[in-house]
Amino acid sequence: QVPLVESGGGLVQAGGSLSLSCAASGNIFSGAVMGWYRQAPGKQREMVATITSGGTIRYGDSMKGRVTISADNAKKTSTLIMNGLKPEDTAVYYCNVKRLLTPRYEYWGQGTQVTVSS
Repeated sequence: QVPLVESGGGLVQAGGSLSLSCAASGNIFSGAVMGWYRQAPGKQREMVATITSGGTIRYGDSMKGRVTISADNAKKTSTLIMNGLKPEDTAVYYCNVKRLLTPRYEYWGQGTQVTVSS
């Protein structure tokens, strides 16, 4: 069973918005950092945004000011709202959950494609 499942990707015109969701199975958000990463063809995977179970948020430079991350520990979901999308935001977006305290684990979702047309 895949612990993380993303949804919400798709095709959008430049300047548009998309909301991505990540649903977790099991209580894997507790004490963990939840994040969204993306990988464009031929490029390394990069961090878009992360949020700790305590609510501390970090944004990557590439989309800072255009994205908002949130998490609902009770619903076991994480959401990434993206605004002002650009063609260079085209990538596969992945949900990630990482726990550094014992028990340690890290999970990745299967990814969801976001394509921004010019």
